[in-house]
Amino acid sequence: MKYALISDVHSNLPALEAVLVHIDEQEDVDATYHLGDLVGYAPWPNETVALVQDRGIRGIAGNYDSTVATDYKHCGCKADSPRGEELSHLSYEWTWAHVSPDTKRALGVLPFRMDLRPMGGHKSRPQVVLVHGTLTLNTLYWTEGRPDSFCLKMARPPTPRREI
Repeated sequence: MKYALISDVHSNLPALEAVLVHIDEQEDVDATYHLGDLVGYAPWPNETVALVQDRGIRGIAGNYDSTVATDYKHCGCKADSPRGEELSHLSYEWTWAHVSPDTKRALGVLPFRMDLRPMGGHKSRPQVVLVHGTLTLNTLYWTEGRPDSFCLKMARPPTPRREI
């Protein structure tokens, strides 16, 4: 199984279109998935979400998608400077004001994570877990400076839930 993964499109429709053309040119891609942050920053949130839907590309919610869908007070973005923080808030306000109700609904139904079993079945086989940030929160960034203890905690498989 060969997957094409796209992430952090942030409403950049021309870039998304170019990437999809490139993916279409590959003969061995079995499926394409998006890893969140379809909207934000660039001026085509509705068109970007519509294209992903029209192409049947399944995926998960990024922090920007979740916060726009739930009318949260900010995007949950991590800025490197006070000016970056200010710009992220301005971008979020613009995006929130310009998404259509259909786009907002589409973002609101995106799952937090997606588990793929390329070899099928319900047995313990190779699994691909798609998340935007970490296994616990899509606004929690897994960056180079995180301590080993954080990395080990995030890499640990979740404890299976028992059905009652």
